Amino acid sequence: MKQIIIEGGAPLSGTIKISGAKNSAVALIPASLLCDEKVRIDNIPNISDIDALNEILEYLGATVRRTDGTIEIDSTNIVNKEIPETISRKLRASYYFMSALLGKYKKVEMYFPGGCSIGARPIDQTLKGFKELGAVVVEEGNKYTITAEELRGGHVYLDMPSVGATINTMLVAVRARGKTIIENAAKEPEVVNVATFLNNMGAKVTGAGTSEIRITGVDYLKGCFTEVIPDRIEAGTYMIAGALLGNKLKIDNVIPEHVEALSLKLKEMGIPMEIGSDYIVISKKDNLKKVNVKTLGYPGFPTDLQQPLTTLLTQCTGKSVLEETIYENRFQNVKFLNDLGANIEISDRKIYIEGPTKLVGTEVIATDLRAGACLVLAGLLADGKTTINEVEHVLRGYENIVDKLTSVGAKITLKDV
Repeated sequence: MKQIIIEGGAPLSGTIKISGAKNSAVALIPASLLCDEKVRIDNIPNISDIDALNEILEYLGATVRRTDGTIEIDSTNIVNKEIPETISRKLRASYYFMSALLGKYKKVEMYFPGGCSIGARPIDQTLKGFKELGAVVVEEGNKYTITAEELRGGHVYLDMPSVGATINTMLVAVRARGKTIIENAAKEPEVVNVATFLNNMGAKVTGAGTSEIRITGVDYLKGCFTEVIPDRIEAGTYMIAGALLGNKLKIDNVIPEHVEALSLKLKEMGIPMEIGSDYIVISKKDNLKKVNVKTLGYPGFPTDLQQPLTTLLTQCTGKSVLEETIYENRFQNVKFLNDLGANIEISDRKIYIEGPTKLVGTEVIATDLRAGACLVLAGLLADGKTTINEVEHVLRGYENIVDKLTSVGAKITLKDV
């Protein structure tokens, strides 16, 4: 087990460079299996989720070469065999292998994916997309066997704009015969990143980034190169750090439009920012105004920044209200924030944060990835020492978080226990 230990209160200044987006990379890597040649993906973050995907690639027989943020994948000799639960449960994104293998071989056998425990995360919309394209789904306990005599284009209406279901349906549709329309598709930048990768291979995908995506299936996908977009959730997390403790903290390698929902809320609070073409400079300010926040699909406020933002809301004057509409179990961080001195009440899908409150270091637990990020931010602000246990969750999604924060003045260490 690993711990993060923080001596709080240190001001943050300098530059943090944002890594490649976790939520893009974990889809791009499985998507590479659709290719009939070799692919190269740049700007891959060095996080444990990528290690887990790499394990699945090698288990299937792909040739993988990783060097300095680049991964080269040759899947021409892979064997389409059952992916066991021991490796599929390591991360939610393992289900992208489900669609890639189904698209390429018309058959896949694997177990329900794992990931953070943040509430019900069904794959019903993904399975709905598979069925609309001609697949037969057999569920046996936690195992899925999905087959198709022929994959054919279809009209898929998603009941909710799920990023996973949108990407999974795209991955199958690019190798299906005929045309597919995905309606109520997710608009997230990660969806666009995956669509660009598929088109670089020779797929015919249009409309990514809108609510309607159209795909014409192809028989062959060629080798190509693509690059992972900057991680908007990592950028947002460090922007919040700057709002808490920044002295002209520069967040570099950002696409400002991707974090606009957060930027607007920070401006509403009164946080001073300089927004450039690919960077944001942010500083701490006292007497922050309370705000109300509701999580929504892109371009709305991202659920993945809800927990990190809660730390900042403890420093606003008055009662802020935060409503979580995506996951019903994403307030596991609240208990530990209250242990640190916050005044937060939970009521169904909303939390009420009374502030400002002084935070004082104590021992807490990172119950999931973004809850862990929330507690790291709280530890940076709190008086005294904060010890965060089970930080493996944090390391899943933030590349070199300790080194990056140390480089801008934080007193933070990673410890094996």
